[in-house]
Amino acid sequence: MKIHLIKPDMADKLAMGKTYRPELQKPQAKGEKPLGMCVCGGAKLLCSFGMAPSSLVVLPQNRVISTMPVANIMDNKPLVNVMLFGMCSSPANPTVAAATAAALGVLTPMPCIPVIPAPWVPGSAAVMIANCPALNQAAKLMCAWVV
Repeated sequence: MKIHLIKPDMADKLAMGKTYRPELQKPQAKGEKPLGMCVCGGAKLLCSFGMAPSSLVVLPQNRVISTMPVANIMDNKPLVNVMLFGMCSSPANPTVAAATAAALGVLTPMPCIPVIPAPWVPGSAAVMIANCPALNQAAKLMCAWVV
């Protein structure tokens, strides 16, 4: 399961029922270096197995604050920084697997509780926040229930 950051214009499209596919985004021009934007608290997140978008919560402990606190790659704690995504439909999630088995093989989503064993990757190599790479819009977070 990959958790993607959603650009603000994509959040509006999701609210209208459209899907977000990061692999279909506009490619970089030849020779152009990607320059990711730093991510602040309140950024919209999307899980590939979740039923609803979520928001990133960044505590002001990093001491880099604009209108919202700026995130780094260590802002990955479930239920602190990464909120729930509604219902989870990953067959690797034990609660989903148990509910699916009880329903005689019909995939049965269960409440999402992210299990995140590692920080965001790759982060920004050029910008450090609280001695960790800054979180940019290209970063991804992996949940343990990935298949």
